[in-house]
Amino acid sequence: MNREDRAKQFLAFDALKGLREELKRREENRLKEKKKELSDERIAELSQRLAVLKRGDRITVTFYYNGHYIDLSGQLQKINVAYKYLEICDNKISFSDVYQIIKID
Repeated sequence: MNREDRAKQFLAFDALKGLREELKRREENRLKEKKKELSDERIAELSQRLAVLKRGDRITVTFYYNGHYIDLSGQLQKINVAYKYLEICDNKISFSDVYQIIKID
């Protein structure tokens, strides 16, 4: 038996096929959090902040996505009131997913 064939015998063997993927999926599900319900006062505050924003403003947005809260900073590219989303760094964020908006001066 040549050296290369002999070395193949000792390669890592995944006895429980798919175990790593399943463990990773379960860990991600465990780390997910439920979307927080916003009070009427908080919704009014966010509406006011959205009303004064304009294209080109630098902002940090905290929003809910796929079970996690994410902070995204950048230049506001678009606010679409009709379809209720804002666009920052080529990411469309629904108004209903926004948790916090901070304008960066």
